[in-house]
Amino acid sequence: MTPLQAIILGLVQGLTEFLPISSTAHLRIVPYFLGWDDPGAAFSAAIQLGTLAAVFVYFAGDVQRLTLAAIDGLRHRDLRRTPDTLLAWSIVPASIPIVVLGLGFKDSIENEARALWIIATALIVLALLLLLAERVSRRDRSLGQLTFWRIQIIGLCQALALVPGCSRSGSTIMGGLFVGLERAEAARFSFLLGLPAIGGAGLLKLLELLAERFALTHQVGLLKANLELEAVDTVREAQKLANLRALCEEYELNPDFVTVLFTSIMEEVVRNHRRLQEL
Repeated sequence: MTPLQAIILGLVQGLTEFLPISSTAHLRIVPYFLGWDDPGAAFSAAIQLGTLAAVFVYFAGDVQRLTLAAIDGLRHRDLRRTPDTLLAWSIVPASIPIVVLGLGFKDSIENEARALWIIATALIVLALLLLLAERVSRRDRSLGQLTFWRIQIIGLCQALALVPGCSRSGSTIMGGLFVGLERAEAARFSFLLGLPAIGGAGLLKLLELLAERFALTHQVGLLKANLELEAVDTVREAQKLANLRALCEEYELNPDFVTVLFTSIMEEVVRNHRRLQEL
């Protein structure tokens, strides 16, 4: 991937992440139409760390309030102490479905599920579900009125985002509308709920890329060391043969015959040594 391609895909991610139209789908579709290679699920996850930073900045007040509420609930040993305490601690189990399913089907999500026909189908199906949620939702609840189990329903909807083409924000907004949240509240909660999932996925991919880079560097180092040792051995063997030829010429022996004889003896010695090691 060239720097220009990375910049363009970063713009695509930034423009589509905060709309219910699946940034992952567009990170797959845009390169296809431009004739580029698929950047892969790892790139899609890692680039979302920028999204995570933007959400943290925009919702800094909400994140701080919920964090303090969660700590307050722990201190008083009451996770339902206030609506904010309940909301903060409900986000944790609501994130479990996407984590468990994401790790369990990791290979399929990163490979087979990135087929364009799957992405196109997911985009259409989610759009229809969003339309249905918009039609049937009562839209008469705020975040403070969410119960634990309603939050878990939204968490299950978030797991749909594992299918490329299903927008994470779109699926959670859909879930919020189905449980009666107002539109603005559903969108706000969508991003608060996405913080653990986006952060976890981006951090996991970043660690995997660093581990692969370290492993590659280690393998290159070993290969270089082996090549250097082989070069030294080759020089030594060449020097031995040169000395042997010089000795043959001094005593008027046939150099080619002695060289072949010497090489055959050394090969037999090495072969017997290996057999002894195997025993």
